[in-house]
Amino acid sequence: MEYLPNIIFITLLIAGIGFFAINIKKIIRNIKLGKEVDRSDRKKERFAQMARIALGQSKMVRRPIAGFLHVVVYVGFIVINIEVFEIIIDGITGQHRIFAPYLGGLYDILIATFEILAFLVLAAVVIFWLRRNVMNIKRFMMSGLKGWPKNDANYILYFEVVLMSLFLTMNASDLAIQQGVLAGQFTTEAAAHYINAGSFPISGFISPLLEGMSFETLHNIERVCWWLHIAGILIFLNYLYWSKHLHIMLAFPNVYFAKLTPQGQFTNMEAVTKEVKMMMDPEADPFAAPDPNEADEVPAALGANDIFDLHRVQLLNAYTCTECGRCTSECPANITGKKLDPRKIMMDTRDRLEEVGTIINKEGEWKADGKTLLNDYITPEELWACTTCNACVDACPIGIDPLSIIMEMRRYLVLENSAAPNELNATMSNIENNGAPWPYNQMDRLNWAKE
Repeated sequence: MEYLPNIIFITLLIAGIGFFAINIKKIIRNIKLGKEVDRSDRKKERFAQMARIALGQSKMVRRPIAGFLHVVVYVGFIVINIEVFEIIIDGITGQHRIFAPYLGGLYDILIATFEILAFLVLAAVVIFWLRRNVMNIKRFMMSGLKGWPKNDANYILYFEVVLMSLFLTMNASDLAIQQGVLAGQFTTEAAAHYINAGSFPISGFISPLLEGMSFETLHNIERVCWWLHIAGILIFLNYLYWSKHLHIMLAFPNVYFAKLTPQGQFTNMEAVTKEVKMMMDPEADPFAAPDPNEADEVPAALGANDIFDLHRVQLLNAYTCTECGRCTSECPANITGKKLDPRKIMMDTRDRLEEVGTIINKEGEWKADGKTLLNDYITPEELWACTTCNACVDACPIGIDPLSIIMEMRRYLVLENSAAPNELNATMSNIENNGAPWPYNQMDRLNWAKE
């Protein structure tokens, strides 16, 4: 029975991490449903971009208030995990504050830092909640964030409040026990387990509320908070699979694999490029027999109709989206009342990807369900409202590219369905016939200069 808590803890830890690993494998499998894309070039630039944007939060702080609050939560999340590491080792070994004897005074500094960060995280989370639920910030009040997206954002904030409160209460009861041992009030062997270690600038304000309590009561408070804290972390870890906060893990690879080419430079389509080169080759025979090596190949779709036509980085983008709405708030089409919402483009892509993944989980393989990303999730009206200005790409704090998905779907509408708007068809016909977007003779192109 002596080792029962250790066994329970190890079982809980293995179950929590194991379930998380299973869900991460599903995400990787879903991303691999997309087409392969080579983003292995310019590694130094990619690492530098990842360090600057994902680690350094350089694009996040463009909006100072939200940026500062996010940095507080971000730094708190990273640094407090050092304490979580100690909690895990304590749980496995049955020790208490196992690092304290080895770190000496540094341990006091670390615990004090953890506590200050925990308090700052609590304050930041409260402000975030007010911004999302009380203050009329347009990007948080749009129709696309009603229901689950809004609730999901709030659930994470509640998680943070509970975890930080448990952490500080655990330390406050620990401090009260330490003080009781030093004063000779608690003399049992169990009390001696709580070594005199740590500095508690925040929970020190809570511990006076616990004065007069027996060791058993303080011990129970400390243990309950300890167990709930680690259980809450494991629950939070597994909740990420269903949450927009999956970006906590995916932001780094997403930024690393983001394109490095100029924002206005679009990718050429290999199939179209091949056709154009053949048309421009005076020696090419359009009536020649097809290459036997290519005869059995299924022609790739021109553009994207469903998630299978997108490449893997675009699908990674969809999973990484934080739903912050910065892209939408910068979109000139959305600002002027058009239906386009770049955030919705990413959310719809993720929803469709999850729908496909659910079918694979159930059937063991993909079986067509009669739906596609185009039309069933994203409408042509949304796609044609885009001005391709790249404002959404520039605004995203973690390198997501909604425009690339919009352009692939527009390509499909034009090249596969011949479904371009009349204005665009007229413009393309004019360019083809007149060498200019306007419907006048090429000989008149320079008449404007005479005036």
